[in-house]
Amino acid sequence: MDLDFTPAEERFREEARAWLEANKPTEEQRGEDPRERRDFDKAWQRKMFDDGWAGINWPVEFGGRGASLMEQVIWYEEFARAEAPEPTTLFVGLKHGGPTLMACGTEEQKAFHLPKILRGEVLWCQGFSEPGAGSDLAGLQTKAVIDGDDLVVSGQKIWTSFGNIADYQELLVRTDPDAPKHKGISWVICPMGLPGMDVRPIRTIAGHEEFCEVFYDEVRIPRANIVGPINQGWKVAMSTLSFERGTAFLAEQVRLARVVDELVELARTTPLANASQRQVALEDDEVARRLARFRAEVEALRAMTYRSVSRTARTGMPSAEASLIRLFFSELQQRVYALAMEILGPSAMDLEAEGESAKGSWIFHYLLAYSSTIAAGTKEIQRNIIGERILGLPR
Repeated sequence: MDLDFTPAEERFREEARAWLEANKPTEEQRGEDPRERRDFDKAWQRKMFDDGWAGINWPVEFGGRGASLMEQVIWYEEFARAEAPEPTTLFVGLKHGGPTLMACGTEEQKAFHLPKILRGEVLWCQGFSEPGAGSDLAGLQTKAVIDGDDLVVSGQKIWTSFGNIADYQELLVRTDPDAPKHKGISWVICPMGLPGMDVRPIRTIAGHEEFCEVFYDEVRIPRANIVGPINQGWKVAMSTLSFERGTAFLAEQVRLARVVDELVELARTTPLANASQRQVALEDDEVARRLARFRAEVEALRAMTYRSVSRTARTGMPSAEASLIRLFFSELQQRVYALAMEILGPSAMDLEAEGESAKGSWIFHYLLAYSSTIAAGTKEIQRNIIGERILGLPR
């Protein structure tokens, strides 16, 4: 493992830092209305595209920056350091759908969709999970029957982020109900808003409605929208999920280090709830110990990421170490925000009333963090992957 940056990589860092400082949006990112968030993200993505910073990890032949793995790490570090807004509504297209099409799509699919995704012109959502098939994704039951040049889709998906504002969906359907569990599945490009589709937002405990249920009642999708061979969608989906569990979360890991620094400042200025004396939280030995541990753990997370990236750069193949990083990150994130709630105590409930936006508050992110050990594969699934593929344990 090489943890030193080359002179070229340091020049790349200086270039990225200067561009971000000069061009990051100065207006506050819209957070409440998903359509306002979409419009904000599209404009910011287009700015990055016009200046050559969109698709930092996309190959040059598809319009991206073609950055090396270590340059990607540097970009995400500088992006977080500059507090630049992540175009979250475009996440699925940029980091799921686009890379999947590059790996498995036809030339026609690539030519039509990839430029639109990279320029921020379209928004994608994911149609994978179902009420009875989340962590056990191979158990999905949404079916597609071949009828001439169409697939006729019936069933239900759930936890579809931004399904109510998306233009396209990466959709997994069962095209051969008699095949074994992991076979007979196809990966399909589904235009949103087709006749027979019904999208219903889900309001979460954090107060937003970015997740949706999607119902399909004999929805007709062109057969040409299948990505990869028909009935081979499981392999296509695994390429999507392996990417999601790898470099797609680098930015979140880097941001967590900044959150820990912000938590230290919170502890430095906030009286400890229910303390016998009016001492600030940082003066409490247990709080100080936990904060010191968090600082050490975010550095350990950074080292794990560097190690994984360094290995992938040498071998050309992502490894199961991504599950180690994902699991460690998600549980650490929850512990960090839990400590914030302990420091704030009942006053956390008054943050919005005092004028702080719900999305910017500690309590919002505390509630949101509950999803981090579920999204992109539950912590139980990650432990199974670690046990089987890293430790060599039996299934």
